[in-house]
Amino acid sequence: MRSVPVILPVPHVVALVLVAACAGPAANLVPSPGESVDIRASYYGRALVGRKTASGEPYDPALFTASHASLPMGTILRVTRLPDGPSVEVRVNDRCGCTHGRQLDLSEAAARRLNMLRVGAVKVRIELVDRRPAR
Repeated sequence: MRSVPVILPVPHVVALVLVAACAGPAANLVPSPGESVDIRASYYGRALVGRKTASGEPYDPALFTASHASLPMGTILRVTRLPDGPSVEVRVNDRCGCTHGRQLDLSEAAARRLNMLRVGAVKVRIELVDRRPAR
């Protein structure tokens, strides 16, 4: 696929740069049904407890949720810590900023299940379980 340059008025250039930064390689790391993708994941800190997620629900560290740059809200993912760690299923309910090479942010409960609380960011395999519409 070839990129085509587009000239936009100045106010849209800033928005385009922000979208391009979040829609870079991380946005392309989306599994199709039956496929898996290896990415880096981190988790939400306690400072975000109760703040609204992109879906409108408050962040609850006890729920098995995640944020991703482009997967539809309500998507269910199986996340497995690599190389051969534990797995957890999470529901996408937020959008992530995709910084520092990470493509997925997990809730504290999901991070605990994957034994990643001490290390912060780990390599994981994500598999699409279900594409449910958000409630």
